[in-house]
Amino acid sequence: MSVELLCEGLRFGEGPRWHDGKLWFSDFYDHEVKTVDLRGNVEAKLEIDGQPSGLGWLPDGGLLIVSMLDRRVLRFDGDLLVEHADLSGLAEFHCNDMTVDAVGRAYVGNFGFDLHAAEHSDDFAGAIRAYTGSTLARVDPDGSVHRAATALRFPNGTVITPDGRTLILAETMASRLTAFDVQNDGSLQNQRTWAELPGVAPDGICLDADGAIWVADALSPRCIRVGSGGAVLSEIDTGQKCFACMLGGDDGHTLFMLIGDGSHPDEAGVTRAGKIVTSRVSVGHAGLP
Repeated sequence: MSVELLCEGLRFGEGPRWHDGKLWFSDFYDHEVKTVDLRGNVEAKLEIDGQPSGLGWLPDGGLLIVSMLDRRVLRFDGDLLVEHADLSGLAEFHCNDMTVDAVGRAYVGNFGFDLHAAEHSDDFAGAIRAYTGSTLARVDPDGSVHRAATALRFPNGTVITPDGRTLILAETMASRLTAFDVQNDGSLQNQRTWAELPGVAPDGICLDADGAIWVADALSPRCIRVGSGGAVLSEIDTGQKCFACMLGGDDGHTLFMLIGDGSHPDEAGVTRAGKIVTSRVSVGHAGLP
């Protein structure tokens, strides 16, 4: 599949969401939530001192934003930016990706340990072995915080099926996608492996109408489409490491891929090597986000 450049000059793009005719995303080290239209016009929308990551919308139109460094979820109603939930008592380290369901419940992951320090340490493999896992938080519409799942190996991108009954998330450090049954109160049960992905560091993910999942591979310059069980159905060469992906566009058939040379703040924070590239795909978007 051919790839086209949509925009460049980003520090580190994450959390892409198609909303109201534009792609919304977080640019970590610019501390900004931005949008880009299909002509490549980038616009800064909000400044987030605590470094933005996951994005999602409430049923009333309010925008939820993960504030990574202070472990909060913020809410923006178009005028005011306020705290929606404080995750500091539950999240083991920086918060990251988030998916908001149809009734306004937000599922938020966190690093669990200082990944960037480990990357520059003398024993990265040892740091990974010592990592005991992270908690996935559930934030209900009233802002109350609950443990949704524990001991996850770096919970990252998350999707919810169109019927709202299954949540699937990327466990980046376990090279797998993990599924749960969603109960009426938003709690998660029946944890199981949806796909083993050896050699892949699954980061952002998105779901298509055939039930396959596009997976951004943070280790490699590629975005792969996988089926339940782990079969790789398609692969797109992205030119740089791929950290996030989202299906959108007017018909849901444009795959947006957020790419860069790396995520470490000492590198991505001082360069503007981040880009968003697109590819047209045959199967359109489904589910959430």
